[in-house]
Amino acid sequence: MELPISIPIGKVLLVCTGSLFAIQLFYHLIIYIRVVWNARKAVKGKITYSEERPPLSVILYHNGTAEELEENLPAILEQDYPKFEVIVITDEKVNESVDYLKRIEEQYPHLYHSYLPDSSKWISRKKLAINLGIRASKYDWLVFTESFCQPESPQWLSLMSRNFTPDTQIVLGYSHFSKKEGWTPRNRSFDNFFRSLRYLCMGLLHLPYMATGRNMAYRKELYFQTKGFGKHLDLLRGDDDLYINQVATRKNTRVETAAGASVVMKPLKAKKFWKEERLGYESTSRHFRGMQRQLLGFETFTRFLFFACAITAIVWGVLMQHLVLLTMAALCLVMRFISLAVVINQSARLLGEHYRYYTTLPLLDVIQPLQSLRWKLLYLFSDKSEYHRK
Repeated sequence: MELPISIPIGKVLLVCTGSLFAIQLFYHLIIYIRVVWNARKAVKGKITYSEERPPLSVILYHNGTAEELEENLPAILEQDYPKFEVIVITDEKVNESVDYLKRIEEQYPHLYHSYLPDSSKWISRKKLAINLGIRASKYDWLVFTESFCQPESPQWLSLMSRNFTPDTQIVLGYSHFSKKEGWTPRNRSFDNFFRSLRYLCMGLLHLPYMATGRNMAYRKELYFQTKGFGKHLDLLRGDDDLYINQVATRKNTRVETAAGASVVMKPLKAKKFWKEERLGYESTSRHFRGMQRQLLGFETFTRFLFFACAITAIVWGVLMQHLVLLTMAALCLVMRFISLAVVINQSARLLGEHYRYYTTLPLLDVIQPLQSLRWKLLYLFSDKSEYHRK
């Protein structure tokens, strides 16, 4: 009777670790590095920007406090841009926010505001507000943000509008949290940054699949041609990510990555906003078309497989005194961290992110997908009627 051939465990671990390391490098150096490449192309003059600055309409839905408007709205109204209007749709007819808007109307003649009627309480109020703002707007190009956001610079509109080329119908921008000490703000900021980096890089690869309403632009003509939010009126969310997913194509979408084109959110808003934001995304992302989410999800899957193989290889190398296996596995771990740290922090700097991720990156690299899994599970076991129009 012949003895079974022994399996060379060390070689198997080495091949698996090396293969998964190569996959991770592909994501880091081909996909996630796109913001860095785009910035270099812009510096070298290899990106064609529009020299025209067409009139545009900034539309924002407000359901927060008057203090929030007082803090953020002037930075929008005082943009260094030739001709634009700002349309604010508030959630109530009579409140302190409306009083504030009336007080500053004379100072800012390009400011307009309206309110949602009480009869719309069983309809997605944000979708209705945006629809009202679009119908009230004078101009073809529409720029969207939120009342809890503030432009990073007076050049926000100019930088976004340089992408308004004849073939462009959608422009994606970046939004981030302002810096605040502590683990929770940093953790949330990284989660927001990494998810944003993914959709911005896919847009730069001409595979756009989503955006956020905190910083994006599209043509009014596109909105009416595609019948607005008509395909998903039953969902309370979807005015930004799901809508862009349905109308964006590889030819009609551009991405603006300049730091001055980003908008900033206050961390104090995050505690209340965070759960709604993440669960709201889970409620709409399930309706996305295209394979972009699956492609990005494969990176997360191979990331954990890589960790498992590399750590197992190191342990096996120590136990079996296999120096080559131990050295190669450890080297793969170090090289992966270096490539990720360079891509993440260069991209963060270029986008205007207020945090840098070096010492905390190994932990955040593991925690971020686990937190995403947590939100998926919370949504899975939640009452789905909360995310649908009644």
